[in-house]
Amino acid sequence: MRVLIVSWPWRTHFQPMVPLGWALQAAGHEVRVASSPDLTESLTSSGLMAVPAGPPDVLKRLYEQFTEEQVALVRTLEQLGSRDDFFFDFAVDSEEALTWDRLRLRTRYFTEILKGVNDSMVEELVDYCRWWKPDLVIWEWMSHAGAIVARATGAASARIRSEIDVDAWSRRAFLQLRAQQPPEEREDALADWLGSWAEKFGTSYSEEMVTGHFTIEHMLESMRIDSHVPHVPLRYVSYHGPAVVPAWARRAPKERRVLATFGISQKKGREYQAVSVAQLQQILDSLADLDIELVVTAPEKVQKHLKRIPSNTRLAEFVPLHAVIPTCSAVIHHGGIPAFLESIANGVPQLMVGRVVGDIDLRAPLLEEARGGLYISRPHLSGERVRECLVRLLEDPAFREGAERLRREQATRPTPSDLVSELEKLAARHRSH
Repeated sequence: MRVLIVSWPWRTHFQPMVPLGWALQAAGHEVRVASSPDLTESLTSSGLMAVPAGPPDVLKRLYEQFTEEQVALVRTLEQLGSRDDFFFDFAVDSEEALTWDRLRLRTRYFTEILKGVNDSMVEELVDYCRWWKPDLVIWEWMSHAGAIVARATGAASARIRSEIDVDAWSRRAFLQLRAQQPPEEREDALADWLGSWAEKFGTSYSEEMVTGHFTIEHMLESMRIDSHVPHVPLRYVSYHGPAVVPAWARRAPKERRVLATFGISQKKGREYQAVSVAQLQQILDSLADLDIELVVTAPEKVQKHLKRIPSNTRLAEFVPLHAVIPTCSAVIHHGGIPAFLESIANGVPQLMVGRVVGDIDLRAPLLEEARGGLYISRPHLSGERVRECLVRLLEDPAFREGAERLRREQATRPTPSDLVSELEKLAARHRSH
């Protein structure tokens, strides 16, 4: 069969899908990967064939041309709750968070964000796929251009999600509240947007354009939330792009190794970074006297602002997680899926900090309950608190045991190769061409 994989133009959104692309290709299927031209180098370096679509610099334009409507929406949402609330509380099942005003405005806001990237790719991808005729379109959860292509061409539509699927949860709450509103007030910006594309290509809106015919999920079964969307489990397999194992990582460390990676290499969105440079300095200072080898990833522009580098600390701009985490006794990170699932895959206790990823309010308590690690929320983040939690992870064997239980659970999930035959069946069931 022919499979199109569609990704948001961020490497970290594309990379978790690569092993599945490899497995499909190794099984004899034709695989293409599509995104904006900004991601082409990452697409081709994965060994998969790229189909760039739309103009370059799409994310740059999105950041620089924030519309007046988007600004007004943010201000309105902030009147209903803090900025943190409207970005994160939609994942929590509470009447206070899941109100009609909050959900409809948040849906309108994020639809504008999705439009800003997806719209530029749609027509080019539909033209291509009407000729190429994919049987299955696998689209990363923010890449609804893939859902539009699948609807327009009759391909099976598979959404893929690595975090806890809080979007399906909030979508269900939104639809339930919408049905309770007077007919003239049943706003649905997401359906209106997707439906307009569907009509342009001679078809009509269906909720599968939001959810896919089914969702492929990397998240552990014990950390999933119930969803009305059929789900297909998939084991997370490491891929972090081209990398070289550094010389220091080719042997066992003399001291217990701790990796700290905070996602502070992003060029935009500073207000959503897990730690500031000042907080990073506090963390380094607080851990300076521990008998550990602390490996910290930080871009050069951050490193040059650090005033003190303790003798037990090694700075690096990048490390291949799958080469380094197996040698670690603990990992400190901001909740990103690569570090989270890589730590689980190797049975390594982890400390999550900050509030950067959308499912953190659900995932952090589940991690602590499983004794696989600890979490420090943004208001409580300090060097002293990081030290306290890290010492617990290193000294209390319960955390190593908990991390090992999570490792065993992850090991039972189907590998990408295992999943190929199931995807063949699902594609045959759902495609209409």
